[in-house]
Amino acid sequence: MDTGTPPARRIAAKIPPLALTLAALLTSISAGAAPQAASAAAPNARPAPAAQAAPPPMDAQQVILLLDQTIRWYRAQSAERGIAIGPADLLIQLQNTRTARQVLELAFTIARADAQLIAKSDSGAVPSADPNAPGAGLFRLKSKLTGDQKGIDDELASARHDLTHARGAQRAALLAKISELQGERDLTDARIGLVDTMVEFIDADAGAGKGAKSLMMQIEAMALALPGDSKAAVAAPASAPPTSTSPGGLWQLGRNVIDMAARRSDIDARERAASDLQNAFILARAPLIARVKSLTARGDALAALADTADTGTLNGMRAQLDALAAQYKQLAVVMIPFGKVNVLLMQYRANLRSWRAAADGQYRSALSALGIRLGMLSLALILIFVAAGFWKRAVYRYSHDSRRRHQLLLFRNITLWAVVVVIVGIAFASELGSVATLAGLITAGVAVAMQSVLVSIVGYFFLIGKYGIRIGDRVQIGDVTGEVIELGLVRMHLMELGGQGRLGPTGRVVAFANSIVFQVSSGLFKQIPGVDMAWHEVKLTLPADADPVVAKERLLAAVNEALHDYRDEIDRQAAEIQDATASKSGGNATPEVQLQFGAAAVEARVRYPVHLPHAAEIDERVSKELMRAVARP
Repeated sequence: MDTGTPPARRIAAKIPPLALTLAALLTSISAGAAPQAASAAAPNARPAPAAQAAPPPMDAQQVILLLDQTIRWYRAQSAERGIAIGPADLLIQLQNTRTARQVLELAFTIARADAQLIAKSDSGAVPSADPNAPGAGLFRLKSKLTGDQKGIDDELASARHDLTHARGAQRAALLAKISELQGERDLTDARIGLVDTMVEFIDADAGAGKGAKSLMMQIEAMALALPGDSKAAVAAPASAPPTSTSPGGLWQLGRNVIDMAARRSDIDARERAASDLQNAFILARAPLIARVKSLTARGDALAALADTADTGTLNGMRAQLDALAAQYKQLAVVMIPFGKVNVLLMQYRANLRSWRAAADGQYRSALSALGIRLGMLSLALILIFVAAGFWKRAVYRYSHDSRRRHQLLLFRNITLWAVVVVIVGIAFASELGSVATLAGLITAGVAVAMQSVLVSIVGYFFLIGKYGIRIGDRVQIGDVTGEVIELGLVRMHLMELGGQGRLGPTGRVVAFANSIVFQVSSGLFKQIPGVDMAWHEVKLTLPADADPVVAKERLLAAVNEALHDYRDEIDRQAAEIQDATASKSGGNATPEVQLQFGAAAVEARVRYPVHLPHAAEIDERVSKELMRAVARP
């Protein structure tokens, strides 16, 4: 022995190189454990021998829970492929997928290493002393059989020793005894083998989740339940939803804003999941760090004692240092993957934070584009309504005819809302092609579903034409005569007029669709505006001895006499008809008498104009005068 070398250096030279390397890597841990080492290193204290097997950082249940959480996190990571829409997003998603795969592999590495530590710690465990524990009777039987086996082995050894010196009958007796003991030994071995098989079955069944073998089986089963080949998914990520490079319409911009908000929420959820998983690994690593600190403190205590220890004590420390190095090696198998997982998850979360920052910028851009488009739409609508207001004021200022004013205002309302619908449709549509498609579909649907309504709307414009009707006109539709009290875009309402002679309101309102103008069977009759004249007809039978020529002259004279008080008004309205129709045929308002000669008698047809407001009075006067003319000899 080189007595010139300090004891501490001689001990350090005996420590395996891997232990020194791990000690150097764990300097920060040992710094935290230095106070504990100083207090434990008493001048005359003799350290207790170290255990050969390091205790596992987690039990079987904790291993399965951590592994299950990691697998669920890894499976949920595939959702990131659905929220990556740009090249930068796809790059981050690809990096995160690879990182998640590495974290999953390290989690299985940690689980298998922990299961091996559990197996090593269970190898020196003593069977439970609880008589009610599963397999307690088998353990006692195995202990008894093991004792019997040792007794048989001792007897065999003694008999074989005596056989070397025996002769004759004594040798034959010893051979027989050895054969019998060998039979007992084989029977005992068979019984012990059966008991071992039953003990293993009980350990695998009753100790599920606790035994090292059961834990390893569960770990491998979870590995088999993973998706097929995650590396293939990394190499070929799912295609991202297409994004529109054009500004698009309000519908597209609004959908972009909603999608961006959903992407931010998804990224936040992924970051929270990664944070929870990282905290779970940190919590699982805490007992391991405490164990490493304890081993570091023991190593520092041994190094401090080595400076003052004698040669005998130094030789005894070698076994303890070897035990510490062995435990360092066992813990390093679990400690290193834990550190890698922590680094990978920190990188994963940093990528998600960068992704979230990019998503925030995209969300603000989408929101800004939506706001600008809404502002432009609002400004356009304001300008349209302002122009419509000026149009309305101009109509009231320059159009004094109520009928023409109503028509202009109606045309103004139709134009206004048509322009509003077109602008809003263009604003919401993404492309002009979609606007044309939408307009075509709407037109076809409206044409089929509202055919009668559309025909009535078209009929309205015919009704308000030059010779159309207006409020207050007297019209006849089919067998109904009435006064127009309302003329709508789709239908009109008449106050029904009835009675003999002078027509009066019946109290009923009749509604007709404007499409009546296109129906030939019904027919629409109305007076020319400003004209209240009609023609009535009376038939008379002349006496058999009357002169037809004289009778005709008398009848014309009688009719003219009856119309004398109303002649001015009838002539004026006849002139109105002539001016309105630009025809000379409407200006003749002279009564007419036509004679029809029959075999039995002569019949006279008297046709005369009447002023409708006085139609009953005129009919009465004409009837009286005609009766007098016929009664004259």
